[in-house]
Amino acid sequence: MMNLNWSWVEPFVAIVGLAVITLVSRAFFMIPERELPLPDWLKRGLKYAPLAALTAVIAPEILMAQGELIDTVMDARLPAVVCASAYYFWRRGILGTILVGMAVYLPLHIVWGW
Repeated sequence: MMNLNWSWVEPFVAIVGLAVITLVSRAFFMIPERELPLPDWLKRGLKYAPLAALTAVIAPEILMAQGELIDTVMDARLPAVVCASAYYFWRRGILGTILVGMAVYLPLHIVWGW
């Protein structure tokens, strides 16, 4: 009897399943014919969702290294975040914030090895 290699089945099912879940969850609000009423508390809460998601992505990048909290202030990310935040609150510009943060981070990280 011939031994068939079925190792492709699990990844295929996972990919198709994730695609279906993504499609249904993203299209959920377009399926009904009329607009779904949302409670006021949910509308207020959804205003903060992008900020919460951004914080959840950025905070570990700033405060952790190899899965553990940083234990020194000699980390180039800390002064870069402080300077970039100060620039943002001064000018309210995203591009300038990125440029200032990188202008502080790169010399500290590459030249001084922080």
